[in-house]
Amino acid sequence: MGRAELVGGSMSTQDPSELWGRSDGGAELLQDLGWYHGNLTRHAAEALLLSNGRDGSYLLRDSNEQTGLYSLSVRAKDSVKHFHVAYTGYSFKFGFNEYSTLKDFVKHFANQPLIGSETGTLIVLKHPYPRQVEEPSIYESVRVHTAMQTGRTENDLVPTAPSLGTKEGYLTKQGGLVKTWKTRWFTLQRNELKYFKDQMSPEPIRILDLTECSAVQFDYSQERVNCFCLVFPFRTFYLCAKTGVEADEWIKILRWKLSKIRKQLDQGEDTVRSRSFIFK
Repeated sequence: MGRAELVGGSMSTQDPSELWGRSDGGAELLQDLGWYHGNLTRHAAEALLLSNGRDGSYLLRDSNEQTGLYSLSVRAKDSVKHFHVAYTGYSFKFGFNEYSTLKDFVKHFANQPLIGSETGTLIVLKHPYPRQVEEPSIYESVRVHTAMQTGRTENDLVPTAPSLGTKEGYLTKQGGLVKTWKTRWFTLQRNELKYFKDQMSPEPIRILDLTECSAVQFDYSQERVNCFCLVFPFRTFYLCAKTGVEADEWIKILRWKLSKIRKQLDQGEDTVRSRSFIFK
């Protein structure tokens, strides 16, 4: 079902408590929900929640997958999880529950529900992240302004998006020297994959720099299921997830990270080659 649009783009002036009790026009009434962020992208949601939110902060936004599908973005410690919320035209579906009105849907979140992801992470939804945030009207005055003769042009000013995709969870890892398997807590942030003794450990056992990783792929050489490996010049790391779905999620986001890294490296090499050609 398509999401209804507000006529003329204006907000409803009726009492939300009266509006949200209706079974029709539920998606349109989302505009009155203070923590609904419209077409905010996945990356922007992660940046907002990681920079300004706290553990348990959440927001609702449009999903980029299809019309009528929304995403609930939730901060879980140092990462952000995303969950589907579907609007059928008559009700909202979230997890195993279905809500006939937007009022019932919002009331569910007012009770600070506990949700669990496929990776085993438990999150209490505590803090709705508001769409409208007051900003201080404080600006600095420019006192010094000069330019360095670097030879750069406007073509060098193309912004590159930071790698904001994050993930965390328990994986079973094979040892390096002693080939035993131990369960470790893994976190993926930016271009670093860290693993800890457990989720409560403050310091990682090791930090893997993904810029040095050449491949991520499913592995069938071990006598275990749901395994995948990360190939580095100095070692191949073998990891196993609890489920095939979880292993697939890790592989997808790690491959996405590698593709971003390679693209940035290729752009850097092209820039070096173009400058070298100029000076010949």
